[in-house]
Amino acid sequence: MSFRPITTISKPISVIEGAGVSLDRVFGFKDPENHDPFLLLDDFRNDDPEKYMAGFPWHPHRGIETITYVLEGTVDHKDSLGNTGLLGGGDVQWMTAGSGIMHQEMPKGNEKGQMHGFQLWANLPSEKKMVEPRYQDINSSDIPLLEDDDGSKIRVITGDYKGIFGPAHGIAAEPQFLDVYIPPNTTKVLQIDTYKSTFAYIFNGQGHFQYSSDPIGVKVEKELDGKEINIRDLSGDKTLIYFDQGELVKLQTFESGVRFLLISGKAIREPIAWHGPIVMNSRDELVQAMQDLKTGNFIK
Repeated sequence: MSFRPITTISKPISVIEGAGVSLDRVFGFKDPENHDPFLLLDDFRNDDPEKYMAGFPWHPHRGIETITYVLEGTVDHKDSLGNTGLLGGGDVQWMTAGSGIMHQEMPKGNEKGQMHGFQLWANLPSEKKMVEPRYQDINSSDIPLLEDDDGSKIRVITGDYKGIFGPAHGIAAEPQFLDVYIPPNTTKVLQIDTYKSTFAYIFNGQGHFQYSSDPIGVKVEKELDGKEINIRDLSGDKTLIYFDQGELVKLQTFESGVRFLLISGKAIREPIAWHGPIVMNSRDELVQAMQDLKTGNFIK
């Protein structure tokens, strides 16, 4: 059994997307091969409705899968095929855009005005870029929850964890998507497929992931406020940790406990041609997608 070394530790950058939504971009639009098969992860959370109510009006997707996971508030969605729905706290939508779809997502806060969720983009291999679009709308109550004796709680959204399978299925990258809570002052070991690309994104509390192969040499991708960074301080809210290959991830929590996404998937290792919400394998395919949008042939 081998522990996964840490390769990079980073913090999100603040961006404005959609019609004026303030969010934190955990990764995306830079060195996509480093995150294969994943393309982008956004953390959208805010207590001020003015910073998210404009939402994400009608826009296209082709060649990817988008995964929306809501923690607080709701997201109202519609698409060009006539599908509509409302995602609430704990719900997931796994959308395979495939050959092309137009949709919109409009967030609304809870009774306190709070909105919090994530959107992950996963790439599709070339043979599935133009498949028929598909939705998997998953209610919170349908997501299995594993509660360990140490007080840990793990929601299994997709993939297999200790023989418990998440409800999202038929995903190209064979991902594992876990929402993990580890209580205070606990040491925890989690098993993952040895060869899948794996990252953890801490979004609440603090936990120190161990077994970096070279703690001093770990690459910190973004400086914080121009100050020197001690990687041991990068273990709290809004921290992305990427791992090298190995079977196990080990972490230690402190007084607050920690909650994080633990996500892995099988790398696709194909050329990426990327323009906004459309991700293909070649520039010619991107040009064709743009032409399809102009001529009204985008929806197959």
